[in-house]
Amino acid sequence: MKKIAFLSLLLSAFWCYSQKKVLQTQFTNENISIDGKLDEPAWKNAAIATDFVMYQPDNGKPIPENKRTEIKVLYNNDAIYIGAVMYDDEPNKILKEISQRDNFGTADMFGVFINGFNDGQQSFEFFVSASDVQSDCIMTDVNGEDYSWDAVWTSKASLTAKGWMAEIKIPYAALRFSADAKQTWGINFFREIKRERKKYTWNLIDTKIGTFTQQNGLLEGIENIKPPTRLFLMPYASYYLNAGDSQKTYATIKGGMDIKYGINDAFTLDAILIPDFGQTKYDDQILNLGPFEQQFNENRAFFTEGTDLFNKGNMFYSRRIGGSPSIDPDLKDHEKVTETVQNVNLINALKVSGRTKKGLGIGILNAVTEKTFATIKDTISGQTRQQIAEPLTNYNVLVLDQRFRKNSSVTFINTNVIRNGHYRDANVTGLAWDLNTKANTYNLSGNVKYSMINDIKDKNGVFSTLSFAETSGNYRYSIGSDFVSKDFDPNDLGINFYTNYYNLYGNGNYRILNPTKLFNTFKIDYDMYVEFNKESGKVQENKISSEVNLSTIKNNYYGLGFTLFPLESHDYYEPRADNRYVVIPRKLELWGSISTNYNKKFALDLNPSIIFTDEEGRMAYGVDVGPRYRFSDKLLVTYTFSFNRKNNNKGYIDSVDDDNNTATPKTIVFANRNVITYSNTLSGKYALNSTMTINLAVRQYWSYAENKNILELEPDGTLAPYPEYIKNKNSSFYSWNADLSYSWWFAPGSQLSALYRNNASNFERIINKDFKHNITGLLNNDALNHVFSVSVKYFIDYNAVKNKLRKRA
Repeated sequence: MKKIAFLSLLLSAFWCYSQKKVLQTQFTNENISIDGKLDEPAWKNAAIATDFVMYQPDNGKPIPENKRTEIKVLYNNDAIYIGAVMYDDEPNKILKEISQRDNFGTADMFGVFINGFNDGQQSFEFFVSASDVQSDCIMTDVNGEDYSWDAVWTSKASLTAKGWMAEIKIPYAALRFSADAKQTWGINFFREIKRERKKYTWNLIDTKIGTFTQQNGLLEGIENIKPPTRLFLMPYASYYLNAGDSQKTYATIKGGMDIKYGINDAFTLDAILIPDFGQTKYDDQILNLGPFEQQFNENRAFFTEGTDLFNKGNMFYSRRIGGSPSIDPDLKDHEKVTETVQNVNLINALKVSGRTKKGLGIGILNAVTEKTFATIKDTISGQTRQQIAEPLTNYNVLVLDQRFRKNSSVTFINTNVIRNGHYRDANVTGLAWDLNTKANTYNLSGNVKYSMINDIKDKNGVFSTLSFAETSGNYRYSIGSDFVSKDFDPNDLGINFYTNYYNLYGNGNYRILNPTKLFNTFKIDYDMYVEFNKESGKVQENKISSEVNLSTIKNNYYGLGFTLFPLESHDYYEPRADNRYVVIPRKLELWGSISTNYNKKFALDLNPSIIFTDEEGRMAYGVDVGPRYRFSDKLLVTYTFSFNRKNNNKGYIDSVDDDNNTATPKTIVFANRNVITYSNTLSGKYALNSTMTINLAVRQYWSYAENKNILELEPDGTLAPYPEYIKNKNSSFYSWNADLSYSWWFAPGSQLSALYRNNASNFERIINKDFKHNITGLLNNDALNHVFSVSVKYFIDYNAVKNKLRKRA
C-alpha cells in the first residue's frame, strides 16, 4: 500500500511539472492607466497565474509563500496588459538600483516571455525592474538572449508595504502573431529576487532539458484581434562640434531617418537613410604585434539589433561595412599619403527578416558604401593627387533558415561583396545544420562553407566543421573536427584568421543541477584539442585543459584552471610568409578568477594568470583587478586595472631581401623582446531617474615591446642570432579615450543624448618608460581631439498617429 501511495505521489508530481500551465485572459474596453497600481475594476475579475517554481539555482523548488507572485493578463484591440504583484515579507530589503535600459543592475526583476505563434522557436522577452527600468530582448535556443533588440512599450513599477508591483502595456506592433480569430500564445512569467540570487518562472523551465523557449506555458482567450500595421519612423537630427590642434574648430549638422515596416505578420523591413554613428562607443585599440587584424565589437545599433539570422554559420562580420579601405595606396618614389581614410562612409543600408508559420526564416541585408579617395603628395614637387582607396561597394547577405521539430534547423547562407570597377569581388556560400533529438538530449551540428575570390589572382577555398554532443544531464560531452583549406577567405564580409589545417577536439564536463550545502553552482570541464597543418602534417596547436567554475551559497564566484601544451607546435602565421613556420615551445598556463557578490555595495573582480614555457627565461604573467562600489541606487563606479608582462617573447618584426636579390628568399626577422601592457578603465553611472542617466567612460592604455636582440628565422623553424639587422623596431603605443554622456528617454522610443568625447593616441619607436609622461603627453590641447554632440531621435508610430487623427475627426 505504501508503494502504491508513493508511486501515485511520484506520478502526480511528474504530471504537474510536465504539463504546460494555462492562463485565461479576458477582453476589456476599460481604459487601463499604466501607473503601477492595478486599481482599475478590470483587474479584479482577471484570472491569476501563480505557484511559481525556481529556475535557478534550485530548479523546480516552489516559491515560498511569503514571496508568492500573482500575475493577471488583459487585452484590448491595441495591446496586451500584464499586471504583476510580487509579495515580499522584507520589502525594505528589495534591491532597486536604477540602471540604464537593457542593464539589469542590482535590482529585483519581473519579466514576461511571449511567443505569439506558440511554436517554441522564438520568444519576445520584456522585463521591468523594481526601480522601473526596462529591458527587452529576443530569445532563441540557438543564440540565447539578444538585448540589441529594442521594442517600444510602456511599464511602471511601484514599491508597496507588501513588496512591489509592475504594470505593463505591450502594443501588438511590438509582437508577432497570426491573424487567426482564436489564438493560443506561448507565455511565461519570470521573477528574480536579486538579494537571494534566485530566479523563478510560472511554467517550470527544466534545466535538465537543453531548451528554454519550448517550455513556456499557454495563454488562451485572445479572440478577434488583428496584427496592426507595423510602420515606425524614427527621424533624427544631430549637431557635432569638432576641435583639435591640427584642425580648425568646425560644426556639422546631420539629419536622417530610420524606418521599420512590418511587411506582414512575420517579416520586417529595417532601413537607415543617411546614417549617423557619431555617438557609438569608441573602440578599445591595442598595440597589435600579431599577424592578424584586431577584431572590434559592433556598436552600431542597426547592425546589432535583430541580427540573429545573419549570424548563422559565423560568416558575417558587420564591421567590414563602413570599415577601413581595402586598397593600399600605390606610392611612387618621394610620395606619401597625407590624408588617410580611417573609415568608409555608409550611404544606406536595409535588412528584411522574419519567419513563416512553417518555420522558414528569411534574412536579407544590403548596404552600400561610397567611393572613397586617399590624398597622396609628392614630397619634392609638392603636388598632390587622389587615388581610390575604396570604390563604390555593395554588401549583401542572404539567409534561409528552416526550423523543424521546434529545436532543429538547416541554414543556407550567402555573403557577397561587389566593388565597382576592376577591383576584388568576393562570394561565400555556406550550409549549416543544428540538429537535436526530440528530447533535446543530443546534438549534431556543423557547417560547410565555400569562398570564391575574383581578383588579380582568383582563389577558391572550403571550410567544414562537424560536432556531436550530449546536451542534457549532469554529465555531458562533445567531440568534433574542422577542415580548412589554404585558400578559404571569407574576409570581405566575414572574419577568419586561421586556414590550411584540420583538427580534432573533445570536451567532457560535469555540473550540479541543484544547489548543495556549499555551492549554488558547480561545473568542471576537461578539454583536448590538436591541430595539424594540412600540407606538412606538422602539429600547429595542441592543448589539454581543465577548469572548475563555481558559485557559493553566499553568491561569490570562483574559477580555477590550467592549459597544458604538451608538444612543440609550429606556428605558420607569425612568419607572414608562405610555408614558413616558427617552433613554439611547450608551455603551461595557470589562471584563477574571483568575483564577489555584486549585491553588496563593494565588490571585487580578480583575474590572475601565469604562463611557464619550456625555454629559459621565457614566461608571461598578468592580472586584472576590478573593484566596484555602489554608492546608492543612483550612483555606481567601477574601475579596472590590467597589467600583463611577457618576458623573452619571440615575434616577427620585419623581412628583408638578401643582397637586393629578389630571387633569394627573404630573411624573416624576429626579435627577442619584453612586452609590457598597462590599462586603466573607469566607468561611472549616475541615474537621475529610470529614464535619465549620466555616464562616464574613461580608458588609458599603454603597451610597449622592447627588443633585446634580433633573430633570424631558420628553415627548420628555430631562431638564430642576426646581428646584421640594426633598424629600430621597438614599439610603443599609448592612447586615451574619455566619454561623458547624458541620455534621456523623454517618450517611448524617443531619446535625447548629449556627448562630450576627447581622445588621443601616439605610436613611437623610441620607448619612454616614464608612465606619467605617457599619460600627460596625451592630456593637452596639442594632442587631444574634442567632439561635442547632441542628437535627438523621435519615435513615430503610424497606428498612434492614425488613431489620434480619427479621434479628432
